Amino acid sequence: MKFNFEKPLKKFELVELLKREVQDISVMDIMEAHSYLVSEGRYVQESYRDEYLKAYVKAFLTRLRDLRNDNVPYPSDVDVDELKEALDNLEHQEENLVEGEFNPCFWRIYGVMSIYTSFVLEEPIHVVGTPFPGGFKVKKVGDDYLCPVKEKQKDNPGAVCGFCIAEQDEDV
Repeated sequence: MKFNFEKPLKKFELVELLKREVQDISVMDIMEAHSYLVSEGRYVQESYRDEYLKAYVKAFLTRLRDLRNDNVPYPSDVDVDELKEALDNLEHQEENLVEGEFNPCFWRIYGVMSIYTSFVLEEPIHVVGTPFPGGFKVKKVGDDYLCPVKEKQKDNPGAVCGFCIAEQDEDV
């Protein structure tokens, strides 16, 4: 995902850039990405696999529909420096993917939805209720989103936690 943008960038302009990025994603691509998610779910503990997969499908696949239908005239600016860092993070991740071990359809949706969720919706990348090992979940308390794994993953170059708006859940 490469964007050429000048400062400042309005949220509604970012939405239009992201819409162009996903305009040719087909139903078949979505089905392929869904199948990839289900396949990767085999590595998740069986006790919360179904709940985990539902959260991922909601986070990445149903938000695709939301983006395509998003016509909100967001008046605020995007922090361009933070956006550039997030795009660099995603580009670095993509460069380090091992061929045959990732799904291009999923990867494309993953990247766009991570940017849309963080910089436009200002919500955590994992939806509220996403389960993690130990029975912990992403939750909302007041106006804050709390994640049980933020601290442990924020410097992981293979994670999007570094630019996710959620904060570490101090109770974990």
